[in-house]
Amino acid sequence: MAAIQSLPLFPLGLVLYPNEQLPLHIFENRYKALTKYCLDHDVPFGIVLYEDALASVGTTARIERVLNRYDDGRLDLMVQGEQRFRIQEVYDRKSYYTADVTLFGDEAPIEAEGHDLQERVITQHMKLLELAGRTVRPSLYQNVDTLSFVLAQNGGLDNEQKQEVLELTSEQERLAYLSRHFASLIPRVEQQEDVQRRIRSNGHFKDFPPEEV
Repeated sequence: MAAIQSLPLFPLGLVLYPNEQLPLHIFENRYKALTKYCLDHDVPFGIVLYEDALASVGTTARIERVLNRYDDGRLDLMVQGEQRFRIQEVYDRKSYYTADVTLFGDEAPIEAEGHDLQERVITQHMKLLELAGRTVRPSLYQNVDTLSFVLAQNGGLDNEQKQEVLELTSEQERLAYLSRHFASLIPRVEQQEDVQRRIRSNGHFKDFPPEEV
């Protein structure tokens, strides 16, 4: 497996997936220094989830373009996720953290029965988007390198769940994880929709509990 020595680290309260685009607003001095180094040397940095502690797996991100430069040095960037990595050692370079990391990918290709699983998960995801009032675009699921990462970006996962998906090393495992998640989430969303629909149809409610007289 390939390794990167002293990969600049950008801890964030989110999970970035391979091929996912992410806008970033850079305002802290240490991350101004990090992005300057990456731009000057045309190298990626690592985005890794930080919630109470630093996750052990993250995704390399490459700066696609600088959207805005401000007089005080702040930057608006568009970055794109590239490869997943495991952290081996973290170093405090004073201005920002770096890490020795090992890049990794999937250990096994999707099996024949996995294609049926793909269709099921796409159907579940489309249903979830419809319930959320989002526009369903079939093109979202077409010509993508890794379907699971596309679905997980807006699949109602919390950060812990997103991190679990990121760390799985099989597309089939990730799709199965998402299918179980959608099977659990969709009925709850449908129930919430039913409650909201009944509230709207009732017009208004009397004060409850009743006011004391």
